[in-house]
Amino acid sequence: MENFYRLISYFQTQSEPAYCGLASLSMVLNALAIDPGRKWKGPWRWFDESMLDCCEPLETVKARGISFGKLVCLAHCAGAKVEAFRTNHSTIDEFRKYVMRCSTSDDCHVISSYDRAVLKQTGTGHFSPIGGYHSGNDMALILDVARFKYPPHWVPLKILWDAMNNVDLSTGQRRGFMLISRPHREPGQLYTLSCKHKSWVGIAKYLMDDVPLLLKSEEVKDIQEVLSVVFMSLPSNFGQFIKWVAEVRRREDGDQSLSPEEKARLALKEEVLRQVQETGLFKHVAELLSSANSCCRNLISGHEENLPNIAASVCCQGAQILSGKSASSEMYCCQETCVKCLKANGEKPVTVVSGTVVNGETEEWMDMLVPSSRKNSGCSCGGSINHIGMHPASNDVLTALLLSLPSETWSGIKEVKLLKEINNLVSTKNLPTLLQEEVLHLRRQLQLLKKCQEDRVDEDLGAPLP
Repeated sequence: MENFYRLISYFQTQSEPAYCGLASLSMVLNALAIDPGRKWKGPWRWFDESMLDCCEPLETVKARGISFGKLVCLAHCAGAKVEAFRTNHSTIDEFRKYVMRCSTSDDCHVISSYDRAVLKQTGTGHFSPIGGYHSGNDMALILDVARFKYPPHWVPLKILWDAMNNVDLSTGQRRGFMLISRPHREPGQLYTLSCKHKSWVGIAKYLMDDVPLLLKSEEVKDIQEVLSVVFMSLPSNFGQFIKWVAEVRRREDGDQSLSPEEKARLALKEEVLRQVQETGLFKHVAELLSSANSCCRNLISGHEENLPNIAASVCCQGAQILSGKSASSEMYCCQETCVKCLKANGEKPVTVVSGTVVNGETEEWMDMLVPSSRKNSGCSCGGSINHIGMHPASNDVLTALLLSLPSETWSGIKEVKLLKEINNLVSTKNLPTLLQEEVLHLRRQLQLLKKCQEDRVDEDLGAPLP
């Protein structure tokens, strides 16, 4: 029961009748101390059910629950390492082995998907973590997240297996179990893919399906032509799909100092950004986008390159999240932004964009911490200044997006020498460790979103390959 003590510290009751999957996952993610990448309320970085909405809208989960496959997808999106098994792809002996392994450690946990009726309980499908194993009686301890119905209880492993070995009528698939553990390093330090905007389906389809066909049909002769083919048809709203991870905080009592944790996270983002800009691919992307005759110049023009505009939007979203309210961020208005440099005790300057956010009659100051690249030429205030180099720009974002595409994307290139050159440029083996992990995380997200787009998450549980 080594895993019991960590889990019981984060034990929670599902806040909605159909939130058993979300409650089980947030409980396990918190027990593993996986960073959600944002604050919950106040200064606390903490997983809550309301934050687990990347694979299925919360309204849908609230109405009819979440399937086994989509909970697996959600665990991946939240940054966990996941191994998932349906009962028809495993055995009771393997299940027992995994339960024993996680019960003698606090670095992995099992979530079981089972039918309550087999346990002679009220209700049907349910999710809960397993908090221990009794080897003498061959029983598993279920930490039931529906605590308004049942307290934690021991169940013979054979009966629990029978409850999992049951078809979920909503998907036509058998239930099962998943092992969730902490990754070697937190993924998504600087970039993430978003499915919150309705355009993500079209962009995911373009990247995964259309780009390989375009490259196969075109007679490209060099790297610039390859990139032109990809960028010419790239949906203009691609910025809604791949986003850089911003850190927002509420400024307390005029204090502008940064904590050691904030400095460390910012330094990590800047290192990832530096590594992106030192890739051979980045140089080709920058050359194409800066060319006066480039057909792709529209990719770097307009609203998304204006740091104060970005900050105004992000500070409004941050104010909404930190307030713990479910109201739309459109109800928040950022009246003023100011770009500043903070420097103390001889340390290198840190770029901070401050914004005054108004919601009704309330007003508060929000700060957005900005990773700076080597191109940064200085800091100043004013909403009309173009601060290229003080945040990931289109050059950086497009480079990361190209690196995250599956290797088979480029296989249609007919020129053997060119194919070898592009494969060397996009190979993850040649990347520094931090950037390699960042790119592989984006690639896994892209694979997961493709499964969601094709409605295959409940058919194919294999972890998406990098």
